[in-house]
Amino acid sequence: MSRTLIRGGLVVTASDELHADVLIEDGRIAALAAHGTTAAESWTADRTVDATDRYVVPGGVDAHTHMEMPFGGTTSSDTFETGTRAAAWGGTTTIVDFAIQPKGGSLREGLDAWHEKAEGRCSVDYGFHMIMSDVNASSLRQMDALIEAGVSSFKLFTAYPGVLYSDDGQILRAMQRAAGNGGLIMMHAENGLAIDVLVEQALARGERDPRHHGEVRHALLEAEATHRVVRLAQVAGAPVYVVHVSAREAVAELARARDEGLPVFGETCPQYLFLSTDNLAEPGFEGAKYVCSTPLRPREHQAALWRGLRTDDLQVVSTDHCPFCFKGQKDMGVGDFSKIPNGMPGVEHRMDLLHQAVVDGHLTRRRWIDIACAAPARMFGLYPRKGTLAPGADADVVIYDPHAEQVISAETHHMNVDYSAYEGKRITGRVETVLSRGVPVIESGAYVGRAGHGVYLPRGLCQYA
Repeated sequence: MSRTLIRGGLVVTASDELHADVLIEDGRIAALAAHGTTAAESWTADRTVDATDRYVVPGGVDAHTHMEMPFGGTTSSDTFETGTRAAAWGGTTTIVDFAIQPKGGSLREGLDAWHEKAEGRCSVDYGFHMIMSDVNASSLRQMDALIEAGVSSFKLFTAYPGVLYSDDGQILRAMQRAAGNGGLIMMHAENGLAIDVLVEQALARGERDPRHHGEVRHALLEAEATHRVVRLAQVAGAPVYVVHVSAREAVAELARARDEGLPVFGETCPQYLFLSTDNLAEPGFEGAKYVCSTPLRPREHQAALWRGLRTDDLQVVSTDHCPFCFKGQKDMGVGDFSKIPNGMPGVEHRMDLLHQAVVDGHLTRRRWIDIACAAPARMFGLYPRKGTLAPGADADVVIYDPHAEQVISAETHHMNVDYSAYEGKRITGRVETVLSRGVPVIESGAYVGRAGHGVYLPRGLCQYA
C-alpha cells in the first residue's frame, strides 16, 4: 500500500474550506483531518507534500474538449497526448472529449475510432460524449447501448447545415429517446440555416475579415435556437444541456426555463468571460485567432455570464478546447472568414483564469471549484469519483499557489498550437503540483507524468436530472 500525505494546506471543495491534511492510499483519498489534530498527527506516509500557504483542490474536470477533431478541411492540432499533457499542466485531471458518429455509420463506429485515438496516449483520465451527426431509427436505438458502455451524453447541432446539423424533428426524437434511457442531450444552439444566409450576404458585400464571423452569428440567433431546444426538451420530457453559451439573450432563455422548474442546464467558456469582439477586430488577420462558434460577443455580454455563474443559471465552465494553428490552419480563411477553422485553445488555462475571477471578485473560491470540478463531474456522471476531495474519491489533487504571478504566452504554454488567445495576460495563481489517482503528473512546476497513465472513464447518468 502506497501512502501520500498532503500537509498544511487550505482544502477547498465546492462545499467546504478547511485547513486540513489529506491522506492518500493506493490512488484514492483515504481521509481528511484538521491540521494539527491528533488524528492528522498520527498519520504516516511514504511521501509527504508540504502545502503550507497553498490551496489543496480537486483536479479540474473539463467536460468539453476536441482533441484530434476533423473540422473544416483540417484537424485540431492537439492530439490526446499533447492535449492531456497540457491539461495536466493547468490542473485539469479529467477531460470529456467528443467522439463523432460518421455520416452513414453507427455510434459505436465513432466511439471505437476515438478510443483508438486516445488509448495509451493520455496523461490524465478521459471519457467521451457522442456527437450524433446522423439521427435515424438505427442511431436512436444505439443510444441505449452507448449508455451501457459509459457514454451517457449525446450532442446535437442546430448549426452547420450539411455537416453536423439536425432538424427539429431529429432533435425531438433524440430527446424522447433520452427521456426514456436517462441520457443527457447536449445542444450547440445557433440557427445555422439563418447564419448561412447572413454569411452568403456578407461575402457578397465584400465583408471578408475575421470580425464578420461574429457579426453574422448574431446573438439573437443563439437566443432563438436556445429557446427552441429548451421547448423541444420540454415537449420530450427530457433534460437538456446547452454548450458554450456566449450571449446574454441566451442566458436569459436558460434562466427563464429554470425559473419554470425545467431541467435545463448551461455551460460557458473562459473565452466568453475574458475576450470579446474587440479581439475579433484586431488588425490584419490577427482576429482569426479568436474565431470560434458560438462567437465572441461585445464586452457588455460578460456581465450576464458572470451573473449566470453566480446564480447557477450557468452551472459549468468548460473550454471547448479545439485549437488550430494560426499558420497553416487559421490562414485557410484569408480573404474569406467563413473558411477560418472554428475553434480556440484553452485546456491549459481554465483553472488559472477562473482563479483570476476569484481574485477579481466575480466568484468565491468554492464556486470556482464548483463550476470547474464538482458540477461538471455531477453533470456527466463522474461524481464523487471525480470533482471533490472526500474519502473514496480518486486522488486527483492540485496543490495551487494563490499568490504566484504568471504571464500567459505561447512561448511558455504546453498546448500544441502556435499562439495564445491570452497572450501577455497577467494573472495571479499557478498550479504547483498535480496528482492523478495519487500519481504525480506535475511536481513543483515540472512535468513528471507519462502518456498512457490516463484511463478511460465509463460514466453514469447526469446527477442533476
